[in-house]
Amino acid sequence: MSDFVNLWVYLSSTPLFGLTATLVVYLVAHAAYLRCNQAPWANPVLWSIVLIAAGLLLSGVPYQTYFSGAQFIHFLLGPAVVALAWPLWFRRHELQRRWRRLLQAALIGGATASLSAVVLGWLLGLPTDIVLSLAPKSVTAPVAMGIAEAIGGIPALSAVFAVLTGLVGALTGRYLFDAMRIPKHPSGWAARGYALGTASHGIGAARALQVDPDAGAYAGLALGLQVILAALLIPLAFRAMALAAALF
Repeated sequence: MSDFVNLWVYLSSTPLFGLTATLVVYLVAHAAYLRCNQAPWANPVLWSIVLIAAGLLLSGVPYQTYFSGAQFIHFLLGPAVVALAWPLWFRRHELQRRWRRLLQAALIGGATASLSAVVLGWLLGLPTDIVLSLAPKSVTAPVAMGIAEAIGGIPALSAVFAVLTGLVGALTGRYLFDAMRIPKHPSGWAARGYALGTASHGIGAARALQVDPDAGAYAGLALGLQVILAALLIPLAFRAMALAAALF
């Protein structure tokens, strides 16, 4: 027992704690996810967040101490997103044939995701800065934070909304697609993945990649398109609305 206490004291005071805790918790959650036949409710990202947050609260370890080690995994987020382009390379001929429809779907899907969140926040009477923080909720968290800062939102809150949006999509996507009777064949998997990547960014894309290669490839494409389109169009749209409001 004394050895365990000494180990805990050592780990909790060094950057090794955050790295070790994240890896161990995720591996345990992923093993449980596989044992549950990859059920959406057993999503390892969701349970890793819950378990790590509970552990930090119960142990009293500051988040800054945890993140000083977890940042090494956080750094891999960029390469992981870039790696999603690899499956697309094998489907490049399909993309060349479908690029117009894919771009149209990305524009419509992204606009719907952003506009619906803003309108809902406005109808609920939320403060303006919170409503603005909702606008980039379907874009991956680092980009959502930058967009929120550019339009007057709260970057940290946008990151939370983005993570929650990703988790909701990963947890409910399968049931929604089944209810809509989207078939489970190559074109159907592509549609499922593209929709999930559009609405639920990286977390949704990770879920799609676990289920089917075609779904994962198209989810990665949708994720990338939303990053580009949202970063360009959301700030322009809000500036145009602000200018119109000032003029009229």
